[in-house]
Amino acid sequence: MPSVLPCPCFFLFYLILLLGSLSVGLAGDPYVFYDWSVSYINASPLGPKQKVIGINGQFPGPILNVTTNWNVVVNVKNHLDEPLLITWNGVQHRKNSWQDGVSGTNCPIPAGWNWTYDFQVKDQIGSFFYFPSLNFQRAAGGYGGVIINNRAVIALPFLVPDGDITLFISDWYTKSHKVIPDGVIINGHGPFRYDEALVPAGNPFLLVNVEPGKTYRIRVHNVGISTSLNFRIQNHNLLLVETEGSYTVQQNYSNMDIHVGQSYSFLVTMDQNASSDYYIVASPRFVNSSSWTRVNGVAVLHYSNSQGPASGPLPDPPTDLDPYFSMNQARSIRWNVSAGAARPNPQGSFKYGQITVTDFYLITNKPQELINGKWRTTLNGISYLPPSTPLKLAEQFKIPGVYKLDFPNKIMNRRSKVDTSLINGTYRGFMEIILQNNDTTVQNYHLDGYAFFVVGMDFGVWTENSRNTYNKWDGVARSTTQVFPGAWTAILISLDNSGMWNLRTDNLNSWYLGQETYISVVNTEDDKSEVSLPENAIFCGVLSSLQKDQAQRFKFSSASSKISYARRTFLVMLIIVYAAFIG
Repeated sequence: MPSVLPCPCFFLFYLILLLGSLSVGLAGDPYVFYDWSVSYINASPLGPKQKVIGINGQFPGPILNVTTNWNVVVNVKNHLDEPLLITWNGVQHRKNSWQDGVSGTNCPIPAGWNWTYDFQVKDQIGSFFYFPSLNFQRAAGGYGGVIINNRAVIALPFLVPDGDITLFISDWYTKSHKVIPDGVIINGHGPFRYDEALVPAGNPFLLVNVEPGKTYRIRVHNVGISTSLNFRIQNHNLLLVETEGSYTVQQNYSNMDIHVGQSYSFLVTMDQNASSDYYIVASPRFVNSSSWTRVNGVAVLHYSNSQGPASGPLPDPPTDLDPYFSMNQARSIRWNVSAGAARPNPQGSFKYGQITVTDFYLITNKPQELINGKWRTTLNGISYLPPSTPLKLAEQFKIPGVYKLDFPNKIMNRRSKVDTSLINGTYRGFMEIILQNNDTTVQNYHLDGYAFFVVGMDFGVWTENSRNTYNKWDGVARSTTQVFPGAWTAILISLDNSGMWNLRTDNLNSWYLGQETYISVVNTEDDKSEVSLPENAIFCGVLSSLQKDQAQRFKFSSASSKISYARRTFLVMLIIVYAAFIG
């Protein structure tokens, strides 16, 4: 008797049913997968070869280009000879501080180990960057960009640019970070030879190729150690449109002071006659030594119809050595209250100026001081001591004695000390923080997990009367703000993101010596929405006995970049149906 094969119409029927059953999954937020190998590589940022930290052989590292609400899975293979953590400057990790990648939330990834970050870029857009967060590793590289695009249903508040360019500017040292930098680099390259007396011959420089008449979105990140940098492009206006996840009121600038840890994006139109190439410059600010003239970072903007190389003097920086120009420029940056961003409703629909403050902290820093015979930096007289057990793990397992929730709300009349003292934040409270800089240099403060509103800054000592100067309508929301020497900056924070969140100076030397703390934000009710301890958590400190051998504990992604989880699921199910059909 002849065999009877299923009619192809049955396979089609099964396929239709399958597509219907997967419609919810396919409509969900997609996943993207990255595999990163972090290792030392040889590079020559300023001429001589030196070891830098590269990712997949690249310095700077690859750019994460994702869209609001996407899920990001990054498998990190640590090929350094020391522990490693990667943090995501400005990415908020909604209710998931397990992925934050700082010493208070994660045990370091040991040398030779893998660890997989798995997080969602929930309700965010904008320009950010990642970097290695332990010790001075960022001074050796390991950084790269994070771009979070608008969802298709939310229009940009400007015409779609013709191209997208990311620039990393940084002071760079070939020997010691305690002296004047050896140079300023742009995307890992030293300066174009704009002055034969200052710049040696033969060094590679960055060439940015553009087309005449086109408009480009140029994202600029200061990923350096301690130096504020002035950014400018010869003969071109910088139309500021976004900073650290907030669309701004669109204003033209001839230059912008970008402080350590800060990110901006500009629209730049190629509207010049291309009689020559044009300088892209990042030069140090607030310095008065003649030796700093040799450390300018210079790249080249090259039109496709350019008639010759860039030549002549660099475009002038701001003339003021004092910070008044820079402070007034910072005050001019405003929130675009009418623009939608991660959500369709306008940014200004969150009326932060009408919310009652529930928590207040006046946080004061000082220059380095000797504590117990060692040079330390402090906030409110406390120099932070990182415990061997991460704070978040200690909280999870209720381990006593690892930290104290007793950070003072103002500087105390007592000797400075070393301690692990945290801010006890009120979940769904509204916190006002005054950052008072009693040091002699610009300090830049960053808060993980949040965008805060920068509502005021001025020189002198903050008083309660200073609140009369606050911008309560369109102060920009961002995650890193500068505090000028002898001045204060006021920020407001809506504490709606439960977790353990690092508040630090982004100046590496001050951070390393103790100028940080954490804000503990705990929902005292049963919070089902906070992400639980990840299955691949690394244990250390007093929890070291819980750590199994890595081969038993870890499962790593071998998927290539940008493969949707839903698509992979669909493909597997399709194979199953086909197998049933032919079987």
